[in-house]
Amino acid sequence: MNNYHLPYQPGFPADYRPGIGIIGCGNIVRQAHLPAYQKHGLNLVGAFDAVPAATAGLTEQFGLQRIYASLDDLLADPAIEIVDIATFPEQRIPIMRRALEAGKHILAQKPLALDMAQAREIVAQAERSGLKVAVNQNGRWSPPWRIATLLIEGGAIGQVTAVTHLFDINLSWVTGTRFDEIPHWLLYDYSIHWFDITRCWLAGQRLSTVSAREYRLPNQPPESKAAWGMSAEIQCHAGANALLRCVGSSASQDRSHDFWVHGTLGTLRGSVLPDRFVELDNAQGQTRFDFEGQWFPDGFAGAMSELVWSIYEDRQPYNSARHHLASLAITLATCQSAENNGQPVQFDEVI
Repeated sequence: MNNYHLPYQPGFPADYRPGIGIIGCGNIVRQAHLPAYQKHGLNLVGAFDAVPAATAGLTEQFGLQRIYASLDDLLADPAIEIVDIATFPEQRIPIMRRALEAGKHILAQKPLALDMAQAREIVAQAERSGLKVAVNQNGRWSPPWRIATLLIEGGAIGQVTAVTHLFDINLSWVTGTRFDEIPHWLLYDYSIHWFDITRCWLAGQRLSTVSAREYRLPNQPPESKAAWGMSAEIQCHAGANALLRCVGSSASQDRSHDFWVHGTLGTLRGSVLPDRFVELDNAQGQTRFDFEGQWFPDGFAGAMSELVWSIYEDRQPYNSARHHLASLAITLATCQSAENNGQPVQFDEVI
């Protein structure tokens, strides 16, 4: 086991705790956002949800200072510097526009928008205003993925040549939920974390094509609407590629999301959801890295941490809305490809 330090854990400036307002208080906020923020002692000013019952108990459980009667009330509060927008995508862009007009920095749930035009408009509005907009690509701070990213950036495996992800999961929990109604849910809403981390690992390479297929699995119940099976491929001009495969009706008792990153000088392998291990295999031998924490909730602290540091240091966050554009473009391209029976979508841009 290797214990030398890689800065994979989120942290916050000792002398800066900006006020945070939460917009949208669904299950993910209760299960991940707020536990992560409470763990790190963040300044949780208050929350608003269009369904008042969604905010019940938040002040008692997480120490929020107040519950707002309206979105206008929250955006008008000078104690709030950052708004964490955790609504569904179709609601997100109008709220983001209003938040920027109110002078707030933003952490927005992923995917940022329903289409590239809306996403680019928000990026332009944020940059005109001088405000920071980050996207909650919290998977980047899953401990194994974060360690892998730092090792790749440090040259531990040379140039990345191939990325592989396998989803060995059971998606029965989706049936009957709002997620089951989202077109291309498995690609657009779920897999965007994997498209995002893959383009981070392939950073600097020129994208060539993206293709994807969705399919129902034999043991998927008839009442389910979203496909539980998926394969997607990303090709780069120089030959590097990525492959994602989802088996969403797994009968295994030991489910996980395994990954492999092959490079010219070595290989990384690991597991997330659950975050079990990350291992470097190169000419120096095999090194398995110790780490603490899990994607849920620590990844959510990481996304907010990067935004807070970017405000404190007056720079763009690593998970900025502009940086997210490539991840969103890849995701939307997989949806387009799936609608055309896997026909590749052409690109010619550096990711």
